[in-house]
Amino acid sequence: MSAIEEFLNMLAAERGAAQNTIAAYGRDLAQAEEIVGGDLASASKAQLSKLGQGWSTLAASTMARKISALRQFYGFLMDEGLREDDPTHALPRPATRRPLPKILTHQQVEALFARAEDEAASERPKAVRMLVMLELLYGSGLRATELVSLPLSAVPRDEPFLTVTGKGGQARLVPISRRATKALSRWLALRPGGATFLFPSRAGHISRVRLFQMLKELAVRADLPPEKLSPHVLRHAFATHLLEGGADLRALQTLLGHADIATTQIYTHVDAARLVKLVNERHPLARPRASD
Repeated sequence: MSAIEEFLNMLAAERGAAQNTIAAYGRDLAQAEEIVGGDLASASKAQLSKLGQGWSTLAASTMARKISALRQFYGFLMDEGLREDDPTHALPRPATRRPLPKILTHQQVEALFARAEDEAASERPKAVRMLVMLELLYGSGLRATELVSLPLSAVPRDEPFLTVTGKGGQARLVPISRRATKALSRWLALRPGGATFLFPSRAGHISRVRLFQMLKELAVRADLPPEKLSPHVLRHAFATHLLEGGADLRALQTLLGHADIATTQIYTHVDAARLVKLVNERHPLARPRASD
């Protein structure tokens, strides 16, 4: 077994990494090995320096992801005693700035729901399914993969929660609104029987690609720019609008299923205007003094 295979097995066994994540790491390491022209595990700093030129046409964010994979790989080799030195100092250092997430305004969300609710009034299965998906993406902040792969058993019987399996196979309880509960009841009465998934298809469950397509088609019908809408944008809107309403960052971390609070903190940048207003209105120094 190669060192790369051992590393990927560790990611699965010890960190509970998702299959998509493991596959991405595997591709990044295999491509790096091609560029250095030899065994990646024993590559010298001189060999690793070739990666800068080999990656010169890549976006900074893509290069940063590949560098992260290599740093973790060599960290694993050193932990396992398979290598004594750390050659990652020879890796390029792209300057990256994490982009702020795209968000939808409240008015855009209202337009989207108005269209989906109007279409679902026909009780056509596909229209009701779209409304349920929209409710769960924006109302509960689910990831695209979490939504499409929901088993029927995840739907609550008596409690207003969904049992969701997130990244790394971590399960969490996600609250669902009364609106979403009503839409779910309508969908359960219409969905095909005998399937184990909440949103079944011939291949098992509806795909992420198809979900993206359906949302963009809905955006067009709602007179919204289709490039503005995706499952991730709705998840961002869920988080941002909750913060605007005064939600606690730790509570938001739990709802989103983030392992690290640092991931959740990006939303504090999006909500900066509300925070500035809060300081200006509520801080003791913002109050007028008697002498003024």
